[in-house]
Amino acid sequence: MNKSLTRIARGATRREALVVGATLAGSTLLVGCSVPEVLSAGSKVKPGAFGPFLKFAADGTVTVVSKHIEFGQGNHAGLAAIAAEELDADWSKVKVEQAPANAKLYGNVNMGGTQGTGGSSAINNSWTQLRTAGAAARAMFVSAAAAKWGVPASEVTVSNGVIAHASGKQAGFGELIEEAAKVAPPEKPVLKNPKAFTLIGTDRVRRKDSQAKSDGTARYTQDVRLPDMLTAVVAHPPRFGAKVDTFDAAAAKKVAGVVDVFEIETGVAVVAQSTHAALKGREALKVTWDESKAETRGSAQLLQQYRDLASGKTAAPEKNGWKAFDSKGDAARAAEGSNAVELAFDFPYLAHAAMEPMNCVAMVGKGPPKLIFGSQTPTLDQMNTAREILNLPGAVEIETLFAGGSFGRRSNFQSDYVVECVRIAKKVGKGRPVKLVWTREDDTRAGYFRPLTHHAVRVTTDAEGFPATWRHRIVTQSIMKGAPPGAPTAEIDFTAVEGSMGSPYLKATPIVDAQLITPDVGVPVLWWRSVGATHTAHVMEHTIDILARKAGKDPVEYRRALYQKAGANRHLAVLNLAAEKAGWTTPAPAGWTRGVAVHECFGSVVAQVAEVKLENGSPKVGRVVTAIDCGTAIAPDQIAAQMEGGTCYGLSAALFGEITLTNGKVDQGNFDTYRVLRNSEAPTVETYIVPSSAPPTGVGEPGTPVIGPAVANALLAIDGQPRLSQPFVRA
Repeated sequence: MNKSLTRIARGATRREALVVGATLAGSTLLVGCSVPEVLSAGSKVKPGAFGPFLKFAADGTVTVVSKHIEFGQGNHAGLAAIAAEELDADWSKVKVEQAPANAKLYGNVNMGGTQGTGGSSAINNSWTQLRTAGAAARAMFVSAAAAKWGVPASEVTVSNGVIAHASGKQAGFGELIEEAAKVAPPEKPVLKNPKAFTLIGTDRVRRKDSQAKSDGTARYTQDVRLPDMLTAVVAHPPRFGAKVDTFDAAAAKKVAGVVDVFEIETGVAVVAQSTHAALKGREALKVTWDESKAETRGSAQLLQQYRDLASGKTAAPEKNGWKAFDSKGDAARAAEGSNAVELAFDFPYLAHAAMEPMNCVAMVGKGPPKLIFGSQTPTLDQMNTAREILNLPGAVEIETLFAGGSFGRRSNFQSDYVVECVRIAKKVGKGRPVKLVWTREDDTRAGYFRPLTHHAVRVTTDAEGFPATWRHRIVTQSIMKGAPPGAPTAEIDFTAVEGSMGSPYLKATPIVDAQLITPDVGVPVLWWRSVGATHTAHVMEHTIDILARKAGKDPVEYRRALYQKAGANRHLAVLNLAAEKAGWTTPAPAGWTRGVAVHECFGSVVAQVAEVKLENGSPKVGRVVTAIDCGTAIAPDQIAAQMEGGTCYGLSAALFGEITLTNGKVDQGNFDTYRVLRNSEAPTVETYIVPSSAPPTGVGEPGTPVIGPAVANALLAIDGQPRLSQPFVRA
């Protein structure tokens, strides 16, 4: 065993030492160990008598332990409702508590067993798990009551938190905790027939965190105050890939409150007794940068290179060349034929622009390592922290707080800002708490971004005007390229093609030739709310409207015909519902024009009809009618809220969102240069849910990608001009 592992192994079992050795090496393949076991090595978290998801108090309060972070999407209410429904709890006495970090207990079944929130998977991956937890606990209380009262368990009922028998005996959960805790939970508890649900699917399922977030008692990272805590900021290089060459800290150290200034891998850290002092110290800091390996290309230059690759003007490299993601029929014929529709689409880099910039509190060097912040993927944050401090992943305690948005930014393979905080805390040492603060400018300029993307589409049509051949080329950076060793990989980066690959339009087309290339660029990229659908939805839906206009067909009728060809019944259902509720066959209000779009992502299908008009040459969006098929609707009110928020987020990007680089430097810094949708510009969003008894699917992201093409299609109807790039409005 090498010296570093000898240090790690003190106080650890041999098995744990081997586990962390493999983890530090980037491997997750150990004989006899599951991935969650590897990633939870060293954890002291233990489940209670009722399992890892439920706790009961003497006053009758039921606490549902959520393995998913709450960063504005409202999933805590839906998760609690799933368990409370099977438990037959009193909803007014149900609370939610954030789970500790432990992949073995709280792994996301949609993320390979790692603990994390993303891909609109919180409700979907917890559906059976929480139903089972609630039903098992209910059975335990019923058995305890039956034994105590000397009656058959079949005669004991539970309703609204009250356990009762026809003899008049009754008790609350709090009165039977000790007895119930001794009952062995059933291996396969009986779940309710969905027809018997009394909570799920009702408007009673409202957020549990509204009061705390309204009165200021909700705790975020910026609220953390600990004894002897220091605050840190980092001077990052202006170009990605640059490193510190030299720095002069003399002036920075003279700033009142500055405690230390030192170099870390990502820049120069300024540590102080307050945020103000740290920022002033950074302003006084003088740094020269080694840019020998920095990305110096601008976004316009990169985009031209993408276009040249897609058009064939530039040959693809032998390594990392074109890869087919959809192919059908004689693919060579997709490049043939006259009277084709040829379209080239461009999409810029986008910032996540969460209301709360990145931040973290870390304690390293004395006692167990601990992180306090809004952790979106605790397992990755544990693993990357363990690698930095040479410890067991599960030994890294994470207290997950509320976070003010993420949209994907708080979760990345490198745990970038988390590791940055850990490195600073490690340098400070002695377990002294360090809070790392990123300003809005740090957050905007330091990455990560939605990738710059180019699509080239060529479609020929048959005698009826429907696609006969479809040639598609996508050029974009790979998000999955940064995956750690041992992570599942595929030849095609699904995040780059989702929404095009498997599209009902391609299924309805006899000949398809669709390929992807992912050039290497030094700009850090990441999933951004709805990921690949952020660009593929626009390309597919706007292309279809252009084809419908060429064929002289109504866009809704044109889609109906294609969905019937493809057997896309869910698409057809949401389209019909949205068209009906929007009054598609009736004239739009005076001065307004309607556009339609339909897209599937994260298991849900969304259709939107947007009413749009041009004011001084710029689009104004008024009413947006949304129909969604998301399986079983847990919390209809929250689904509507997510459709509203997702629509506004997507509209903000479609109208204004754009990160540009000049000679490798990001041009934007704050909301004065990175324009976002204002409250006064938000449309009225109506949401209609397709009834379904299928398991729930995602709602956090599917509302985001549809609004852009719906607006583009309305604008196409106004002036006949395709919108082949976003944003639609440029400064």
